Amino acid sequence: MTDENTQKQPLSMTRRYRRGLILTGVLCVLAMLTAATLLFQRSYVERVDSYIAQICDGYAAAYKAQGTHDAMSFAAMLPEESARTLRFTLIDADGTVLFDSKTSALVYDSTNTLYAVMDSILPNHADRPEFRRAMEKGSASVTRESETMQTETHYYALRIDTPNGTQVLRVGEDIANIWGLSADTLPLLCAAVVLILLAATLFSWWLTRRMVQPINHLAEHLDTIEADVPYEELIPLARTIQTDRKLREDNETMRREFTANVSHELKTPLTSISGYAELIETGMAKTEDIPTFAARIHKEAQRMIALVSDILQLSELDSNQASRTREAAAEAVPVDLAALVKETAQNMTVNARRAYVTLQYDARPATVQGSRDQLSELTQNLCDNAIRYNRPGGHVELRCGVGSDGCPYFEVEDNGIGIPQDSQTRVFERFYRVDKSRSKATGGTGLGLAIVKHIALLHDARIDLQSQVGTGTTIRVTFPKNP
Repeated sequence: MTDENTQKQPLSMTRRYRRGLILTGVLCVLAMLTAATLLFQRSYVERVDSYIAQICDGYAAAYKAQGTHDAMSFAAMLPEESARTLRFTLIDADGTVLFDSKTSALVYDSTNTLYAVMDSILPNHADRPEFRRAMEKGSASVTRESETMQTETHYYALRIDTPNGTQVLRVGEDIANIWGLSADTLPLLCAAVVLILLAATLFSWWLTRRMVQPINHLAEHLDTIEADVPYEELIPLARTIQTDRKLREDNETMRREFTANVSHELKTPLTSISGYAELIETGMAKTEDIPTFAARIHKEAQRMIALVSDILQLSELDSNQASRTREAAAEAVPVDLAALVKETAQNMTVNARRAYVTLQYDARPATVQGSRDQLSELTQNLCDNAIRYNRPGGHVELRCGVGSDGCPYFEVEDNGIGIPQDSQTRVFERFYRVDKSRSKATGGTGLGLAIVKHIALLHDARIDLQSQVGTGTTIRVTFPKNP
């Protein structure tokens, strides 16, 4: 039994093109032959109708010009060749068949002169449509199918008014109809289909090879895929592949850098903790130095705890961003941004006092759809960063409200050391520090702004940064307008 979980093998593009071209060729041949047969049949029928009409008019005029108007005089007019290919019928006004070239017997004397016409064995033709129409309108053209459906008989009837009375001359010819023509051309049709099939097979093999070969070449040179695109229709695919490869390379680079940074950040406090612990363990530390060493061990441990906590939070935000769906967005709740700003200011007051920084806030009414915990983390990280990279006597102000465009915003302004122009585009990268010595002295992990960036992305928010070295920094987070 076939495993239901087995993936279905994709169809070969080469085979599909070949089959399509072959089928198209065969269908085109059949359509062309059918159309040609129909057009030929129509043209041929028109010529037959015109021909028998001319013959009938000519014999009728000659017959009318004669002195006598009977079967004998009419039969004498007919040449043998016409009688073999055409059927001439002379019908009296009451429908009696006076003469029929297919059924009436002609009697000749020893000098090969016609001297008698035996009566036709045909029934009365008063009910024949060509006879009735000719009697009414003067002429009529009628086509009748044969019983075998292979031929059809074309009749042209003309009314002749003579001194002896009214008669109708009818001329008929049997021709092959569309079915008969098809049967006649069937061998030719079959031969044409076979030839076209062979030609289409060879042509499709050559064409698909020319079409697929550049694509195979493209797959072998993915590094230059955009420059080697053979067909215009493949440009979007090539761009997608190139972008995906670049993203993979960038992600791999970021992963290596992140791993190296984490290892470096953890190695420093671990080395300090191990060194101080070893001094205490071996008794090399003096009794009066043990509290100092213990305090340093505690400080480095706290630094590790903060670093691990930020890494875990960043990892969770990455996971949320990768798997974000409409359902996740639907779980967002209204968050009072003004209340959050007040809470953040209260929580960060102690840190501000330790850094000799004045902390103020201007909380105007504003509501944001999102996660309160994440938004709280965003405001606290931005506030902590403004305090950490400030100077004694500096100030930090938190603001929130609704802008003139109707979008809620949260803003942090400080008059700290500022950010150089060349670093402003990188401060939201993981572990990036403008002043590494200052960051380590204040206990920063280098992940605060990276966390802010991810939370902003999860809330479809925009971050704007304005900073000048020695003057200060302003960071504004603008959220989407509430529905």
